[in-house]
Amino acid sequence: MQAYLQKLHRTLSADFSGQAASYIPELAKADPAWFGIVIATVDGQVYEVGDSRQPFTMQSVSKALVYGVALEDAGAERVRRTVGVEPSGEAFNSISLEPGTGRPLNPMINAGAIAATSLVGGAGPQERLARIVSALSRYAGRPLAIDEAVFESERDTGHRNRAIGHLLRSFGILDTDPEATLELYFRQCSLLVDAHALAMMAATLANGGVNPGTGERAVQAELVGPILSVMTTCGVYDFTGEWVYRVGLPAKSGVGGGIMAVLPGQLGIGVFSPLLDERGNSVRGVKVCEALSRDLGLHFLRPPRLVASTVRTRYTLAQMRSKRQRTAEERQRLAEHGHTAQVLELQGDLRFSTLEPVLREVEQAGDTLALVMLDFRRVTGIDPAAARLLAALVNTCAERGQAVVLSRVKRGDLQEDFQAEVHPRHQTAVLFQPQLDLGLEWCERRLLERHTPARSRAAPLSVSAHPLCAGADARDLAWLEAHAPRQVWEPGAWVLRRGDPADSLYLLLRGEVSVLIGLPKGGSQRLATLCAGATFGEAALLDAAVRGADVRADVEVECAVLSVAALRQAELEHPALALRIFKGLLRSAAAATTRLTGEVEVLEG
Repeated sequence: MQAYLQKLHRTLSADFSGQAASYIPELAKADPAWFGIVIATVDGQVYEVGDSRQPFTMQSVSKALVYGVALEDAGAERVRRTVGVEPSGEAFNSISLEPGTGRPLNPMINAGAIAATSLVGGAGPQERLARIVSALSRYAGRPLAIDEAVFESERDTGHRNRAIGHLLRSFGILDTDPEATLELYFRQCSLLVDAHALAMMAATLANGGVNPGTGERAVQAELVGPILSVMTTCGVYDFTGEWVYRVGLPAKSGVGGGIMAVLPGQLGIGVFSPLLDERGNSVRGVKVCEALSRDLGLHFLRPPRLVASTVRTRYTLAQMRSKRQRTAEERQRLAEHGHTAQVLELQGDLRFSTLEPVLREVEQAGDTLALVMLDFRRVTGIDPAAARLLAALVNTCAERGQAVVLSRVKRGDLQEDFQAEVHPRHQTAVLFQPQLDLGLEWCERRLLERHTPARSRAAPLSVSAHPLCAGADARDLAWLEAHAPRQVWEPGAWVLRRGDPADSLYLLLRGEVSVLIGLPKGGSQRLATLCAGATFGEAALLDAAVRGADVRADVEVECAVLSVAALRQAELEHPALALRIFKGLLRSAAAATTRLTGEVEVLEG
C-alpha cells in the first residue's frame, strides 16, 4: 500500500494545473508544490506520503464536522428548521435560500454553514469557539489551533459572507447579531490541520464517530449517518454529481486545498494540495481520490459481498503440514522452523478494503517469515485493486528474500493487473499451486532445504533399518529378508490399483509414493505421500478383499513386499517379529490420528 501511494504521489506531483485561492490573501501564499496523501483505516493503520504534515487551514472542510456539532447541541429538529439538506448545484459561496423561508438549502454551502455554526451551544462566543475547537480536535486526535493570520485575512475580506449573514438575519434564520456568528465561522475555517489530521477525521466518521487512533468518541454514532449524507450529496459543491459518479465516497473539500473522504466502516482519506480548479476543489486532491477509488475499488455503491472475516483460517507449518510423510528428523526440523511459514486460507470477495488488513499483517511480520502461502479455494472474487495489492506483497516479500505461494487460484483470475505490477526480477518469488496440499508440501521442502545439512539427507534403507523392524533380533530379520522380497517400480508406475486384491504389506525402502483416491467428477485427490521408512497396504491385514486406493511411484521406488501368507507364517514361527510389526502399525495409526486431531483443532479454532 505504501509503495502504491508513493507511486501515485510521484505521478501527480508533476501536475501544476490550477491555482491557489486568491480571494483570501493568506491562502494565496501557499507553495504550489505542497502535496500530501494519507489513508487511515478504522483499525488505526496509517499510510502517508509527501507533505502529509504540512499545516493548512480547514476552510470548508470544517462545515461537515461543525454540522455534526450543531446536531448534537441543538437537536435534529431545530437544525432541519434552520438549514436544509438539498444539493444546490451551485458554487460554495452562492446565496441559495428557499424562497419565502430564507432557509439555506444545505449546510455545505456558506449560507448553510453559517446557519449551522449559529446553532453551536455555549454561553458566549468564547465557549462556542471552545466547543468547536474541542470537538474537531477529538476528530483529529490532537489539539488544533487557529491560524490568526488567515482568520484576520478572512474577516477583513469576507464581505460576501458578511452579506449572507445579514440576509439570514433578515429572514430570522439567525436570531442574534450576525457579526458574532460570522467571526465564529471565520475562526472555524481558520483551524490548522494537515493531511494526516484530515485522514483521521475521515477515519473517525468511517469508524462510527470514534477516533481509531485515540479511541475517543468525537460525535454521537447516530449522527454519523446525517453527516455523511450531506457530504455525499453536497460535499464538493457543484461538482458533487460528477464526484459521486467518478469517486463514490462521502467527501468534503475546502479552498485551503484539503479534501476529506470517507469509506464507511473501512477508512478515511486526507489529501492536501493548494492548487484549486474553477470550482474550488484541489486539482491533485480530486485526482488522488479518483485514482484511489478506481484502483482500490472504494466506490461505496460497489461494496464487496460480506463475510465474517477475509481470513477463514490461519496457521503455520509448525501447526499443520502436508500429507507427505516425513522422517523423524524432518518432522523435528519442521517443528523447529515451521513458524516461519505462514498459511492464510482466504474467503469472500477480495477488494482493497477486505484484503489490505490481511496483507498488512504479513508485511508487519517482516523478516520473521520465510514463506507466505495464500489459499483461494473459498474466494468468490478478486477485483483489480486486490490483484495489485497481491502484486505489491510479492514485490515486498521478494525484496526480503521471502517466497509467496498462491494455491487454488488461476493466473487468469488475478487479471493482468497482477502480472503488470509484479516486478520482472520478482517473478520467481511467486509460485502457483493447484492444490493446498501441494503448496504446503512445497513450503516444507523449501524449509527443509534451508535447514537440513546435505549430509543429513535421507539415504536408502535396508529392511533391518525400517522403523517397522526396529529392535528385531538378527534371526527374525534374516527370516524377514528371506520372506519379503524386494520389488522396484519406475517413476509413474502404479504400485497398487484400487480394486486389486489386498494380499500384501509394503515396506518402503527407497523413493516416494503417493496414495490417491478418485473423485466423483473425475481426477484424483492425494491422501498422502510416503517416503522411505513408511508402510502401506495395511488393509491386507484387516481381511479386506480389495484395495480402496491407488498408490503411484513418484520417483523410482523400492519396497520389501510381505505377503499376508508370510505374515501368518511369522505369527507361528516368529511371533515376536509378528507382534513387533503389528505394534508398529498401531503406533503409526495412533500418530496419524493425533496429527489429524491437531489439524482439526487448528482449522476449527
